[in-house]
Amino acid sequence: MSSGENSGGLMSSAGLVRYFDAEDSNAIRIDPRTVVAIGIVFGALVFVLAASF
Repeated sequence: MSSGENSGGLMSSAGLVRYFDAEDSNAIRIDPRTVVAIGIVFGALVFVLAASF
């Protein structure tokens, strides 16, 4: 293996470290079950409105 073959391993993972560090910011957190529940309610509402008109 030459010295130029495996270069960049640490450089390519540096972006991932920065991504996961940025995830811990003051962003709004929503539980995935809440998103699914809102989707089901919205879908049922559209179904009921489409059936009534």
